[in-house]
Amino acid sequence: MNTRPLTELPVWQALEQHAADMARPENHLKRLIQTEDRINAFSLNRSGMFYDFSRQRVSAKTMDLLFELAGERKIQETFLAMINGETVNTTENRAALHTAARDFTRPSLMVDDMDVIPEIKRVLTEIEDFTRAVHNGDITGSTGKTFKHVVVIGIGGSYLGTAFVANALRAYADKGVTLHFLANVDIHNFGAIADTIDPAATLWIVVSKSFTTAETMANANQARKFMEARGLNPADHFVAVTSKGSPGDVPGETAAFPVIRAFHMFDFIGGRYSVSSAVGGVPLSLYLGFDRFKAFLEGAHEMDVYTQNTAPEENIPMIAALISIWNNNCLGYPAQAIIPYASPLSKLAPHIQQLYMESNGKSVTADGHPVPVNTGIIIFGEPGTNAQHSFFQLAHQGNPFPIDFIGIINTQYPDYNGKSKGVTNHQELWANLISQPRALAEGKDGDTPHRSFSGNRPSSTIILNSLQPKSIGRLLAFYEARTVYEAFIWGINPFDQFGVELGKKLANEIRGQMAAANEDPGHTFDGVDPISKFYLEMLMK
Repeated sequence: MNTRPLTELPVWQALEQHAADMARPENHLKRLIQTEDRINAFSLNRSGMFYDFSRQRVSAKTMDLLFELAGERKIQETFLAMINGETVNTTENRAALHTAARDFTRPSLMVDDMDVIPEIKRVLTEIEDFTRAVHNGDITGSTGKTFKHVVVIGIGGSYLGTAFVANALRAYADKGVTLHFLANVDIHNFGAIADTIDPAATLWIVVSKSFTTAETMANANQARKFMEARGLNPADHFVAVTSKGSPGDVPGETAAFPVIRAFHMFDFIGGRYSVSSAVGGVPLSLYLGFDRFKAFLEGAHEMDVYTQNTAPEENIPMIAALISIWNNNCLGYPAQAIIPYASPLSKLAPHIQQLYMESNGKSVTADGHPVPVNTGIIIFGEPGTNAQHSFFQLAHQGNPFPIDFIGIINTQYPDYNGKSKGVTNHQELWANLISQPRALAEGKDGDTPHRSFSGNRPSSTIILNSLQPKSIGRLLAFYEARTVYEAFIWGINPFDQFGVELGKKLANEIRGQMAAANEDPGHTFDGVDPISKFYLEMLMK
């Protein structure tokens, strides 16, 4: 990774100067998109994905400067180092090998004198065997009922990616399993699930690397007591996805937290990158079938291979990352929306929100120096056309933000042949998908100021042929690669997350005060800061 201060690079200074040129009226998007062959010059169709950036505020010169920046920062070299198991997570002295979890072609990969491929394959085989045993009825609950409900107990990266994939592939969930997510420690989350499930036919999956995550273990203990209160043996209804040697890695009745099986996760795969590992593999295989989970992995691997072997000018994730850097640091956009025109992708934005904002929300470089520019952007989104009736007023006439529009050619369900105004539902969806980016780019002079649209609002359009498991894998890997490419340009570490630690530490202190008050009703919360004391007394007195 190139650690020279970014703003000292001549190419960075050239980009900042060029941004001023692109702000001139002659470079308004309504003019740029009219230039000859714009769509062909600013789009790519590679690795099962069509990526159109013709309505971004870029020219050929912009892209040349961005490719020069990529070369100067050696981001492709760093990406290859990541895939090959080098210690790119320097602040925690670890590799970052989420890509290895979906690579079925590599015979070996050494990390700290250990070949990690056999371990990854071992876990995958264990997931396959367990899944088939559950689906065949060989593994059941304590009363002999087959499992019809699977509840994932985990928070953050322990569920967001899995929830995205499960929602995206719901149409393929034919195993008679309903998947639930118990993430929030809020008792309302638990209560809503408890009211829905058949406890005797429920399998709980506790996902925690350390098996000490406060919210996750609070929910796990709540679930265990819930099962015991109904006369069920928790040891027959729980599995763990955890690190080797953690408190959850002890199957059997004698364990502190008995489980049927423990599936291992690894230090070299961070939570927000972990859906390809056992974190996603166990619940998704139970929900969809192992073969569909494997197809999802194969799609992600195809995108990984394409990304690592493709020159910048043909590399979709790299181009998307470079444009994001341009929009953020040179054009000053602080946010980006992800708008999939496909309801199955409704959980994509929340997953990418965590993936991107936890990875790239940093204030110092990997070697500890202040980053001289803003890192990261705010990610949010909703499916279209819902988003159009939610926040597109702001998108068109308020504070602008770039958008990723995502469209699907072939749907998971038939269009049912119903037509309104001469078109099917899917065609109506595409009418909006085609029109919204154009309206944002071109704008329109209205009869009154209130009906005027300034335009010049950038967007990209991503088209997938379908929403099959491989397609979802490709989409996931695209956003993962894009995220780390941006980090490599800034020189930050996208694989640590120390920013979440302070709040956890303070919560531990407050929790101690609550526990003391539970033991002693006369506890006075002495030594607590005045504002925290005010809220403690509001709850506890």
